[in-house]
Amino acid sequence: MEKVLTKNIRNLCLLGHSGGGKTSLMEAMLYIANETDRLGKVSEGNTVGDYDPEEIRRGFSLSASLASLTWRDIRFHILDVPGYFDFEGEMRQCVRVADAAVIVVDGKAGVEVGTELGWQAATEAGIPKAFFINRFDDGECRFHKAFGALREHFGVKVCPVQIPLIDGDKVIGFVNLVRMKVYTFESESGSYTESDIPEQFAEVCSEYHNMLLESIAQTSEALMEKFFAEEEISYEEAVEAIHEGIIHGDIVPVFCGAATKMWGIKTLMDTVADSFPRPTARKIEHTLNADGTVGEIPVDKEAADTSLFVFKTVADPFVGKMSFFKVMSGEVKEGMTLKNTTSGSQEKIGRLFLLRGKKQIAVEEMVCGDIGITTKLAGTNTNDTLTSRSDDICYLPITYPKPYACRAVKPSSKGDEDKISLGISRLLEEDLTIRYENNPETKQLLLYGLGDTHLDVIVAKLKNRFGTSVDLTEPRVAYRETIRRKIDAEGKHKKQSGGSGQYGHVKIHFAPGEEDGLTFTESVFGGAVPKNFFPAVEKGLAEAMVEGGVLAGYPMVRLAADLYDGSYHDVDSNEISFKLAARLAYKELVKADPILLEPVVTLRVLIPDAYVGDVLGDLPHRRGRVNGIEADEVNHSLQIVTADVPLAEMGDYVTSLRAITQGRGRFDYEFARYEEVPANIAEKLIAEAKARQA
Repeated sequence: MEKVLTKNIRNLCLLGHSGGGKTSLMEAMLYIANETDRLGKVSEGNTVGDYDPEEIRRGFSLSASLASLTWRDIRFHILDVPGYFDFEGEMRQCVRVADAAVIVVDGKAGVEVGTELGWQAATEAGIPKAFFINRFDDGECRFHKAFGALREHFGVKVCPVQIPLIDGDKVIGFVNLVRMKVYTFESESGSYTESDIPEQFAEVCSEYHNMLLESIAQTSEALMEKFFAEEEISYEEAVEAIHEGIIHGDIVPVFCGAATKMWGIKTLMDTVADSFPRPTARKIEHTLNADGTVGEIPVDKEAADTSLFVFKTVADPFVGKMSFFKVMSGEVKEGMTLKNTTSGSQEKIGRLFLLRGKKQIAVEEMVCGDIGITTKLAGTNTNDTLTSRSDDICYLPITYPKPYACRAVKPSSKGDEDKISLGISRLLEEDLTIRYENNPETKQLLLYGLGDTHLDVIVAKLKNRFGTSVDLTEPRVAYRETIRRKIDAEGKHKKQSGGSGQYGHVKIHFAPGEEDGLTFTESVFGGAVPKNFFPAVEKGLAEAMVEGGVLAGYPMVRLAADLYDGSYHDVDSNEISFKLAARLAYKELVKADPILLEPVVTLRVLIPDAYVGDVLGDLPHRRGRVNGIEADEVNHSLQIVTADVPLAEMGDYVTSLRAITQGRGRFDYEFARYEEVPANIAEKLIAEAKARQA
């Protein structure tokens, strides 16, 4: 394959709401570029982008796919991003390495939550944006309504480049507002004929053309003067203005088309080739310094040193680890040895591939800006930097949302625990929004994800890739027990079974403690219990507290114990006897008004103003107490609600908050303290615990 120059590379990510047509758009671009011999359809499960069996079964993208194509000698690297909320991590990976974003909008639905989230992600990443209004062949599609909503949401920088040509209720083509020509479709093959604008469409085309001119006039003083003087802006000037406007974020062009019929796709691809930024347009890349601060480094296509950033990892059971990377500087070739600045190890680069869905296209080298994969980098993971530089630069890593949706994992077949751990460890390399832990208190294997669908997909991958079937159940909450009043307790352990006997006798004052654990003191008078047995008494109590309280078997906390009396035997007393005596005294805590404690978290919810009332109305149902409401410091249209909520009531909050805010809300929480469980709930928990122990 012929070497491509950095100036001829375009890195594009497709964002938007789930079901908007991103995968179909990439499919159409591949077909028009003659990189595929058939036009796949999502409904038939034969697209280039959605090739995973689980994606085909569900009918939507679950992970980002990469497809490289060549159009007019320009190499496109297209990243098709899942629109479903549970796969936000995939979106963050793609915007990190893309140089521009096309946000796909369903022409019938208009602006959706995924549209807003795509805009926000691209804005935070600092990359230019464009819109593609899809499905304008549908009789129910209303381009003018969808375009108006885009302008209302995102401002006057949103400008039309194409508008549909509608004859009655039928879309027969579109108007290119830069050329001011009509392209009428001859068939569903995507071919069209060019003609002048019919008189009946002149007024509406002039209106949208003025919107375009108004937007591109913002890019330079010379064009602004021409616009106000009503002088003609030439085609070449318009193309250059769109190019500069896109790069600097002054223009957000709007295209339209029908991806499944390939209508309007060529205009989009031509504009990407002519006007979208090359990899060097951003000038600088951000790095992470050793002290945690953010630094900068020039994007240097001519650099003698090679640097790669690994933005995605796939654990393939047959191929092994596949590392997706972007060449950040210099060139990379097979056989090069680069240093992993994260781990300090040396990695030898194996074969290099461009990707087209699951198809791998071998290449000898890649240049600055290229995106591709290599395999068998055993010591390299997502967010790692590989470089030949002498200094240990680390490109700014991708930040991922924290997973809060939790389920307990149980093997469908006995003895599969090791297989589960092996499979999940591979998936942890691939998906950094997964968390997995073995909870020592509840004795459960816990799996955390970004939502129920995310967890279901993880389970499906475990079965399909690693042959391990698991069931998901509700996780148990790690409750605690404590006491509310003082008591005197006595424990006597006496055993005689031939030979040496066992004898230990203690009297203990128990009281609520101020520290979380055991506060042990002794006030024995006259040697009733020898000093050398004090540690055994303390250890016996500490072990009993960990093993469980007297109500439901949950660990005991905040206990003060004062050993004040007892007795011993010169021959039969030993450490084990006094440990057992202490445990017998511990059982008397049932008389000390024991109670259950539950973990309480401090919840922070970030929401638009319109949803504050709904969020506040939901919290009392979760036994939550609101602490305050304040405006977000960065975005004043967002509010932060803080509240204290029992952890037991947070299990479905991921799903609930999405429903309340239509996916616009975000939250996090952290452990705050333990509080007493209400009596009615405590009774139920105690009964459940006793049933498990029976």
